[in-house]
Amino acid sequence: MQSQPGSSFAGCHVLAEFTGVDAGLADDRVRLRHLLRTSLERAGATVCDMVDKRFEPHGVTVLALLAESHASIHSYPERGAMFVDVFTCGESANAEEAVRLLQVALGASDAHVYTVFRGTSKQIVPAD
Repeated sequence: MQSQPGSSFAGCHVLAEFTGVDAGLADDRVRLRHLLRTSLERAGATVCDMVDKRFEPHGVTVLALLAESHASIHSYPERGAMFVDVFTCGESANAEEAVRLLQVALGASDAHVYTVFRGTSKQIVPAD
């Protein structure tokens, strides 16, 4: 199957697990939403829409719809931890940079980050 002119069936999917995040921050949907948006925009992504949900007794999910694809945070304040997922297609946004910026903004003391190159050249690359 040939690809359509001007399109590419490929993307960069970064999966991260952050620990050492302040429990109050990890349970604050407004701040998490702001930090995710800021990190994505600084990494070149176009945020089209965002939704968030705070769970009882604790925990937050934030989803960002991007022109380039999507991003999410799923927090576990009782553990000071969260899962982060950023997937971008095209060349304008840098998913790895978005995750790096988010880790710094959250003050995460530890991160396990994996990058999956999806599409025609599939590869999994653990971050150093």
